Amino acid sequence: MKIAVTTDHAGFEALQELKTFIQSLGHEYVDFGPKSLDPDDDYPDFMFPAARAVAKGECQAGIILGGSGQGEAMAANRIKGVRCTLFYGPVVAKAAVDAEGTRSDDPYEIVRLSRQHNHANVLSLSGRFLDLNEMKQAIEIWLATPYSDAERHIRRIRKLDELAG
Repeated sequence: MKIAVTTDHAGFEALQELKTFIQSLGHEYVDFGPKSLDPDDDYPDFMFPAARAVAKGECQAGIILGGSGQGEAMAANRIKGVRCTLFYGPVVAKAAVDAEGTRSDDPYEIVRLSRQHNHANVLSLSGRFLDLNEMKQAIEIWLATPYSDAERHIRRIRKLDELAG
């Protein structure tokens, strides 16, 4: 799989190691920058080109980083066809996580669900709330999780893509 990767200054150091990790999982990456660390850079300058590459099908997925990951996810989600999910830390569900009433004690279940139920094609990670091992764990799970073929999920994703302005 070809993966668009990018960050702002807050995730710059982590992304250097994550690119090697992504390759170790058997994937290619396209680096949308930045080329060097600049504490004054602006995340939209990097997120939009990476998200557009995913939306156009030039990359099959995207992994983006920032301080909280939230602004980065917001930027990516402005591109029609992008379904960016945000992960800023392992957490255990307090209630059922699926229509069948299943509850999971896996702190990375939300990462799986973002792929299975929401067909997320971009993963936004928080450089300030996750350590490198948590980022790697989230990436590995996210990339390995297939989309669900359940009709309800397909219907909802189609609506997201068709009804977006």
